[in-house]
Amino acid sequence: MFLRAKLQPCKISRFFSIEATKQAFNNQQGYSPITQQLLRLLKKCITIKQVQQIHTQMLIYSIEKANYLLSNIIDLKYFNYATLLFSHIHSPNEYAFNIMIRGLTTTWQKFDLSLELYYKMKSLGLKTDNFTYPFVFMCCGNLLAVELGKLAHCEVVKNGLFVDFHVGHSLITMYSRIGKMGFARKVFDEMSRRDLVSWNSMISGYAQTGCSREAVGLFMEMRNEGFEPDERTLVSVLGACGDLGDVNLGNQVEEYVVEKRMELNSFMGSALINMYGKCGDLVSARRIFDGMKKKDVITWNAMISGYAQNGLSEETISLFNAMKETGVNLNNITLVSVLSACASIGALDVGKCIHDYASRRGIKHDIYVATALIDMYAKCGYLDDAYQIFESMPRKNEVSWNAMISALAFHGRAQEALSLFERMSLKSSDSRPDDVTFVGVLSACVHAGLVDEGRRLFDLMSSSFGLVPKVEHYSCMVDLLSRAGRVYEAWEFIEKIPQKPDEILLGALLGACQKLKNIDVGERVMQLLLEMEPSNSGNYIISSKIYANLRRWDDSARMRQLMRQKGVTKIPGCSWIEMDSQHVEFRAGSSSHPIADEIHQALDLLYEEMAIEGYVPNVNLV
Repeated sequence: MFLRAKLQPCKISRFFSIEATKQAFNNQQGYSPITQQLLRLLKKCITIKQVQQIHTQMLIYSIEKANYLLSNIIDLKYFNYATLLFSHIHSPNEYAFNIMIRGLTTTWQKFDLSLELYYKMKSLGLKTDNFTYPFVFMCCGNLLAVELGKLAHCEVVKNGLFVDFHVGHSLITMYSRIGKMGFARKVFDEMSRRDLVSWNSMISGYAQTGCSREAVGLFMEMRNEGFEPDERTLVSVLGACGDLGDVNLGNQVEEYVVEKRMELNSFMGSALINMYGKCGDLVSARRIFDGMKKKDVITWNAMISGYAQNGLSEETISLFNAMKETGVNLNNITLVSVLSACASIGALDVGKCIHDYASRRGIKHDIYVATALIDMYAKCGYLDDAYQIFESMPRKNEVSWNAMISALAFHGRAQEALSLFERMSLKSSDSRPDDVTFVGVLSACVHAGLVDEGRRLFDLMSSSFGLVPKVEHYSCMVDLLSRAGRVYEAWEFIEKIPQKPDEILLGALLGACQKLKNIDVGERVMQLLLEMEPSNSGNYIISSKIYANLRRWDDSARMRQLMRQKGVTKIPGCSWIEMDSQHVEFRAGSSSHPIADEIHQALDLLYEEMAIEGYVPNVNLV
């Protein structure tokens, strides 16, 4: 309202007489009084309507101060108004270009338009400076435009702007964003002076690109140089500690936070929770979480994700229910974490509730939520629901395709999985098969016994997609050949693996050797497995059974005795079902269940009916 009272043309005379106004415009020394008054009012504008009123007065009194207007319009985030005003500026100067480039970059994230304006600025012969390049580098980093970034870097060096802190920091951030950490470190090392922002930019770059060890190393170097870390430093280091599993350094960071009485806000608190969660210390993570006075969605998500990533699905769902009661708005990260927990334990009812919530909130087509729903429905046995969600997704990424292909494969629908793989390879414009895709299709071949097709796909990885097979792919091929009874070919495959075979791969082959009573390959696999996993009871038991099947009783007894000598005990098998939205767990050999007698009676009836049908159990494999 203050503008309406002061700036309507009929009321301008309250401030200036006509004579005074004329005298002010004729004055060549500085701005006229009306100009000064308008600019003062412009600084106070908080709505676009107020800015428009000021603009109207400037046009009436022929005051050309477009740069001031442009800056205010950008601060108020009106894109169309800003671009229209800029296009009507006659011969815009460096300042006008710089503030417009800044607005396009930071306010609207229109990085391509910002770079277009930068090149237009250069084509007009205007001087680019230390106010231009930080935003140019920000654009290059977000667009992954490495070559354009390098050219701008050369111009900075040529024009002597490298000494500017902001330019140097933005260069480090750009190279970090595009994954060129060698270039980022070179910029950092060549800085004649470094402040805390310089160190933070480099440490953050390392942490965000997975160079966690380098991030921690640089943090130590920074401390030796006498710099005191701030919140941003510590959050980056905590992320690196989590990736490395370095809970000791993480503890030291927490002690520093307490010692310096730093605020345990959402930023710092969630970083500590994430670190402890990744290190598997859920007790400390929960201690931090419970100790926070204010918990926003980021804090809740950190704790929920920590439980989910550590396989504590019941705790994940319980905390999710508590979060809903507080009234905190759930977001896509919350839903993805909880859906992951639902998939792990088959909590279909909770998963359906989340699906309904996502539909009501309009986020069921979010690419991450939809993919998590596919995984949840597939693992709960509702494959058709999973496929329906997949087909309804407006946009799919590699993870979406992989989730659906893997779901079809593990449900034994191999031909559909292979057909979807072909569709992804030939028709998808935004996704290309990756390592995980091939694990899915090779698994489909395993379940269907498609040996030749599996070999073709394995060869296709490198010949058509330029992918190097990993242990997981070799494991699928060994499993495929083992199930087909071709254990010698499977062993040859193991010998070709460039890296050391893992226990999953060898376990698949040992199981095949047990089934086929092949002691030749079986003993070779046994030796490797017992060296790799001396505490795994399954390896001893299967080895014992292989010898027993061949009636080599002494060797069978030796394996059992070796197991006892090493103090290895067999972990009882367990399973669970969902009943009235509650999960009921069953453990082999346990009779502690409240309705154990009724369960055994039902099982006895089933056994009798199976015997009547002529079923004879194969006790050799039990």
